[in-house]
Amino acid sequence: MHSQPSHQPPSLSAQQPSALRQDAASGLHYRVLSADTATAPQLLLLLLHGVGGNEGQLAALGQQLDARVRVVLVQAPLAFGPGQFGWFQVSFGAQGPSINPAQAEASRQQLQRLVASLQAECGLGAAQTVIAGFSQGGIMSAGLALTSSQLVGGFGLLSGRILPEIAPLLAAPQELAMLAGFISHGEFDDKLPLAWAEKAERWLSELGVPHQLQLYPAGHQLTAAMVQDFCHWLVARWLH
Repeated sequence: MHSQPSHQPPSLSAQQPSALRQDAASGLHYRVLSADTATAPQLLLLLLHGVGGNEGQLAALGQQLDARVRVVLVQAPLAFGPGQFGWFQVSFGAQGPSINPAQAEASRQQLQRLVASLQAECGLGAAQTVIAGFSQGGIMSAGLALTSSQLVGGFGLLSGRILPEIAPLLAAPQELAMLAGFISHGEFDDKLPLAWAEKAERWLSELGVPHQLQLYPAGHQLTAAMVQDFCHWLVARWLH
């Protein structure tokens, strides 16, 4: 197990979400986790929530990281109810999930513009940028990374899947080889069954994308163990 960063601030929970901001280039809204420190960020981390959630869903994950990480909590563009947002509409049937591909593609393009805006703002490039999310947020994170590998250095697919619809948009093999991926999935997931994680793992292997797969005795959820392992992976690779 990787050790915790040696110079974390005394209280990580001091990092509280900012007021909701809107990015002019993408139109997306987001909050930044900010700590009382002048530490210049070494890594930009975008966290994407699942369908029906909101930008606060992954705040607790972001608060496990110290001020070297600029954590951005992104709100999906489609409103499904009060405080409930999504990246695309999805329905579940006998053949598995069925999505609105036009919405998924529009959200992917918005995320491209947001990543570029945030990188310009904090002075970090693709090699110091990671995008990760839970469920539909993980789907969008993997989708962005695999199609726009020039924008990010890594991605986290937390209880999600990789959309087959992105196949025509995949980045070049030499760009994909520069990525790092982290997949976590519950073995008893009844929303996106384990087979989706196994499919993702096989596809990433075929594409030559370096990655690791971690399975847990859990359902469709983001457990403390998943959060801990993702944070350890992130710190070990980018902040060692």
